[in-house]
Parts: sequence; structure tokens; C-alpha cells
Amino acid sequence: MASFQFNVVGYVKSPYKQKFAIPRQPGLIPEATGHLVLEDNYSDDAILRGIDSFSHLWLVFVFHETADKGWSPMVRPPRLGGNARKGVFATRATFRPNPVGLSVVKLEGIERKNGKLMLKLSGIDLLDGTPVLDIKPYLPYSDALPNAAGGFADAAPHTAMTVSFSDNASAFCQQQRQYPDLAVFIEKVLKQDPRPSYKKQRDGEQSYGMTLYNYNIKWTVNGEHNHVTEIHSLSE
Repeated sequence: MASFQFNVVGYVKSPYKQKFAIPRQPGLIPEATGHLVLEDNYSDDAILRGIDSFSHLWLVFVFHETADKGWSPMVRPPRLGGNARKGVFATRATFRPNPVGLSVVKLEGIERKNGKLMLKLSGIDLLDGTPVLDIKPYLPYSDALPNAAGGFADAAPHTAMTVSFSDNASAFCQQQRQYPDLAVFIEKVLKQDPRPSYKKQRDGEQSYGMTLYNYNIKWTVNGEHNHVTEIHSLSE
């Protein structure tokens, strides 16, 4: 079989430091902001000329954390509760013959910092450090197909999960200045119920933790309610 070698054009700086808590699809959490930092070979301003006339971009990326785990012809999509098996080509699972993904993101601007050329993005669903192979403009007239069938994922995921914050967690969100939408971001992540499917069937209170940006967030789940108990900076 033919094989091809590709160059990485850049790496994603993302609030998601682990796969846990990443939304299932892009655009579900607009407050998820990050940057695509272009490699030095692609840091010429000319390479982005005209890109600011597009509101959204397609990113072709590598599932770098699972690339060495092989692939399977059948997978269990989380959308179906992990109980039904589908062909890998009928899903967006990470365990693919070629560990390549496709994500549409909103372009918020172009920046140059410390000699690095970067794109500011929002609505991302990418792990921190994700390698990007290509960038393409999103074309609404051809890429948005309102009559397309979505199979078993025909509508955006929805849960009945609610979220509350302890006084300390709420105060932390208000006092930090780097991310004005931090509380909203955390709330939207938790409303999507990032827990593995098998844990959603358990009764009683469960405790969890995750890292978003440079913060460690701890919360409990009881039924359909999330309660954020603690937030602290990882530098503390």
C-alpha cells in the first residue's frame, strides 16, 4: 500500500490538558479558546494572507495521544452510551487506520508573539499539544449542508446536568483576571457530563478532577447535579 509523510505546520495551545472533559465535537463550547502556533518554517506572514476574511477554519490534525494504540474496525461511540458497536468509518473515534481528525474552529484573530506566528481560535475541541497538518478555510455555501442526515448523532448532545459552585470556587473565578469566562467555561464543560459512560450508571456521590488552562478543578456529581468544590492554580 502507498504511504505518505506529512509535515506538522503547527501545534495547538489548548485549555484541555487531558482527553477527559474535551467536548465530543467542536463548537459546542464557544468559551474554549486557544492558539494554533505555527512552526518556524511556516511563520511567514504571507502564508496567512487573506485568512482573516474567513470566520471559521478546518484543521486537519493528528490524534497524537492515541496514535500508537492501533485501530479497530468496530468501536463503541460514547454518544450511544458505549453499548452499541459501529464501524470506525461511521464514527469520529480516535482509533483509526490513520490517526487523523478534522475540526472546524472559529478564527478570532492573528497574533505574533515572541517571534511566533499564531492563530487565535475559539470553540476548539483539541487536546493541548495537538499537531496540525493543514489549515483550510470553511466555506458556508458548500460545507454547511442543512439537509444532510446525521445518523446516530443527528443533533447536538444534551444532558439534564446542572452545575453549582462553592463559595470558594465562585470567588476564585471572579478574582482571576486571565479568563473572564472561566466560570461559564467550566459550567458548559460539566453540563456535557464528561464522565465515561459506565460511571454514569453509578448511584451516589462521585468525585472528579480535571485540568483546564493552568487550573485544577475538583467537583462532585450526585445524580444529575455537578458541584464545583475547589479550583486552584497548578503553580500554587
